[in-house]
Amino acid sequence: MSDVPRFAEAAVPARVLTVVSAEGLAGWLAAQPATVRDWLVGSGFEAGLGEMRLLPGPEGVAAAVAGLGTAKARGRLRFGLAKAVSGLPGGAWRLVGDLTQSQRDEAALGWLLALYRFDRYRAGKAAEPARLVAEGVDAARLLAMAEGEFLTRDLINTPASDMGPAELEDAFLALAARFGAVATVVRGDDLLAQNFPMIHAVGRASAREPRLLDMRWGQTGPKLTLVGKGVCFDTGGLDIKPAAGMQLMKKDMGGAATVLGLAHMIMALGLKLRLRVLVPAVENSISGNAMRPKDILTSRKGLTVEVNDTDAEGRLVLGDALALAAEESPDLILSMATLTGAARVAVGPDLAPYYCDDAGVVAALEAGAVAGFDPVWRLPFHDAYESVIEPGIADLDNAPGFGFAGSVTAALFLRRFVTGRYLHFDIYGHSPADQPARPKGGVGQGARAVLGGLPAMLGL
Repeated sequence: MSDVPRFAEAAVPARVLTVVSAEGLAGWLAAQPATVRDWLVGSGFEAGLGEMRLLPGPEGVAAAVAGLGTAKARGRLRFGLAKAVSGLPGGAWRLVGDLTQSQRDEAALGWLLALYRFDRYRAGKAAEPARLVAEGVDAARLLAMAEGEFLTRDLINTPASDMGPAELEDAFLALAARFGAVATVVRGDDLLAQNFPMIHAVGRASAREPRLLDMRWGQTGPKLTLVGKGVCFDTGGLDIKPAAGMQLMKKDMGGAATVLGLAHMIMALGLKLRLRVLVPAVENSISGNAMRPKDILTSRKGLTVEVNDTDAEGRLVLGDALALAAEESPDLILSMATLTGAARVAVGPDLAPYYCDDAGVVAALEAGAVAGFDPVWRLPFHDAYESVIEPGIADLDNAPGFGFAGSVTAALFLRRFVTGRYLHFDIYGHSPADQPARPKGGVGQGARAVLGGLPAMLGL
């Protein structure tokens, strides 16, 4: 994994980074020595969000000042203050300023996330990073969040040549071993013997065996089961994608990567619950035994599914995993998947759309999203569209030709395989451009929102 972020030790000598809002800049400047005031005014410093100036001293950089921007700017851009981190010299820094608790938490988490680098395929050693002294924040919780996010980003960013089903299994087992969880794996034709026919059907055409990864952790407390889509590369199958459509398909296991990041957070914080993590890990490829359009599959639950598009494979592998999850009647089942382009069209890459009909879970999740700086948006399980996913020749259609509401109909399809409280995320898992604390590439969505909501969701 990429170098795990760390806060600087409180006892280490640290330089000061003063944070000033645009509204408070004039008053703050008036209280500064003339040399500081003249330097900042002369350099055009206006305390814009993330704007930073180094303050010289007799022996080099003595301190720095960063802008908190206006209230409007802060409302529009998460982790904006983290833009200042890349310009700071390495070593320890102490944050000073009139910050609310939420702003201090956001600054500290953003600082950690801004330290992420994916350097696996690049030579050279990174310079010493600027590290924050954690004061007035829950350092252990923020570290767990950042570590889980780093794991998610690394898994998504790794190309499929080095992150196939076997390598995803390795990462899964390594996480289980780190926290003393018990993990089992069902591979290849054993999937048929143990009644996971849709996982097998999707992955059988690849030279890389399909598998179901299963992890259990915790002895007491409510039961939480996480299910993540682990399609390590998606050609589309016989309904093959065009070349442009495959460019980001190494991220089609982003749901699995995100639930593993969330599992890391839960276990690192020692939450009092019984956790289960299920990941159907496959590659959707093409060969003589590939599943075909119009094939009808019988799922683990017994529901039959007409395959009207081999490129709508994620809901098939999730269907079997969700059916397994539901057999234990956990207190909450949560699935995460890079499932539909329709979700991206609806809300763009920065929001994590989710589906849930339980008012308590929804309220807890929305509160967790605010506290974790992890925006989510609720979409509806619209019952009027249930008939759309019923093809007539089978119980379900994996790709209805409705032409509308593709994310909704996919979510309705998944809901057919569960009972009880269910929360589903249709995430993107990718930042299309560099943003504060979120460089271009793989990114987790929804995990911190869920983490913050779990106490209320499960009565912890």
